[in-house]
Amino acid sequence: MIPAPGSPGEGWSRLSPRKLLLDPIKVVRQALVPAFVALIGVSQGGMDYWPIIFPVMLIGPIALGAIPWLTTHYRLTDTQVQVRRGVLNKSTSTAPLDRVRSVDLEASLLHRILGVQKVQIGTGVDDDRIELDALARDDAAALRTTLLRRREAAGVPTALDHQEDDAGETQAPLDRPGPAPELLARIDWSWLRFAPFSLTRLVLLAGAIGVLSQFADNLPIWNEDTATSAWDWVRQFALVAVVAVVLVVGLAAWVLVAVSGYVIQWWNFRLVREHGAFHLSHGLFTTRSITVEEAKVRGVELTEPMLLRLVGGAELSTLATGVEDGVTAVLPPCPRDVAVSVGEAVLAGSDPFTRPLVEHGPLARRRAWLREVRVSLLLPLAVGVAVWWWAFPWWWPVPVALAALALAALVGESSYRHLGHALAGDHLVAGRGALARIRTVLETDGIIGWVVSQSWWQRRIGLADLTATTAAGAERVLVRDVRLDVAVALADRATPGLLTDFVDVPATRA
Repeated sequence: MIPAPGSPGEGWSRLSPRKLLLDPIKVVRQALVPAFVALIGVSQGGMDYWPIIFPVMLIGPIALGAIPWLTTHYRLTDTQVQVRRGVLNKSTSTAPLDRVRSVDLEASLLHRILGVQKVQIGTGVDDDRIELDALARDDAAALRTTLLRRREAAGVPTALDHQEDDAGETQAPLDRPGPAPELLARIDWSWLRFAPFSLTRLVLLAGAIGVLSQFADNLPIWNEDTATSAWDWVRQFALVAVVAVVLVVGLAAWVLVAVSGYVIQWWNFRLVREHGAFHLSHGLFTTRSITVEEAKVRGVELTEPMLLRLVGGAELSTLATGVEDGVTAVLPPCPRDVAVSVGEAVLAGSDPFTRPLVEHGPLARRRAWLREVRVSLLLPLAVGVAVWWWAFPWWWPVPVALAALALAALVGESSYRHLGHALAGDHLVAGRGALARIRTVLETDGIIGWVVSQSWWQRRIGLADLTATTAAGAERVLVRDVRLDVAVALADRATPGLLTDFVDVPATRA
């Protein structure tokens, strides 16, 4: 049960008794490999130590699992949430209710089997959080609701006291029903078509292949003779057919991995606005419920990777202060119009995603091209070194250089087409990206400073990089290769008065 508010020294409660099962299983899982090694060593040395080793291995995890449950207590007061831990070195963690910024719930597969959840309470000051592992599922949900409602009421004197209604009866404000939750998005399984076009799981597939290759190297059947025999067997068939089969199998494996990962991660996805915060919940085996306080959201970022853009998909993240990393993905890969509508709902009706951006002109296009060309020259240079070192045919660098220059031109033009800026009401919009098209939207109220920088080449042609500094997201929003006068004017319009001392105002004639 959730402890009722009380005076200091009252109302302390323990975690769920099911934690006595949860922690021993965790200890056994972590100690499984060392215990296996120890058992092998003991078995080789004889059976004399078994009467000592076996009770320790059986009783140890139970004792280690019981200590956290016995020594952890928590309670709510009128103004704070408090957690007390420790046996010899006791500590008490507190968080003022008016500083609670997030209450996240997480449940692994083992948590779900036992019917408990992990509660993480964040105050937005740093990455440290108050953690309660584990509470019963109903108690965790009730604690989150209570904390969020008390956060809204904190600081208002009448909200913390029992009030009397017209009939003279006392009534607790926390018992009053709040506004109905607003559902912003939920999973649509037709979105599975976007899973193979999102390369976020390519790292997992590459890691699995790496582990498999290391494991295969240690197999006794894998040696030089085996590899030669396998290659001779492959050469008996048409090489084109072999390559086609490999590509088809690889593509099928990638689709299976991408779709399975999408289902596991985004199962039962819901994005809801309630209690002045956005609540994101999803997960098949490990369920997560993430809270992002609406007042701390300073903007959003719409990302359209190249492959995802080809099929009309996009991803959406919020830029907020007081959350870990500052960026929270609030939508899975989904149709672009869904991401746009949810982004506009988060921004309370602004239209920064459909507004055309101000182009930066031919000088910015030239810089985008040259930037990519300089990088592309490294490839033919590397091929030239290989030709000189290993005596390859002298003409190899020529087609490589031509292909690299053509690719650089395409990437440079794509980078310029994604470049731009706009001022949509009280939001700064910045477009960027080479292969991926990224549009970042930042509230002008969240801008705490400006940085105008120019390289030697930019000074010669009158361009500059304008950076809006903020406490949200990556703590900076870059408008690249914009004319210097346009950059200063944009900053002055976005934050009136901040750059007044640095803007040249033409003198008026008498």
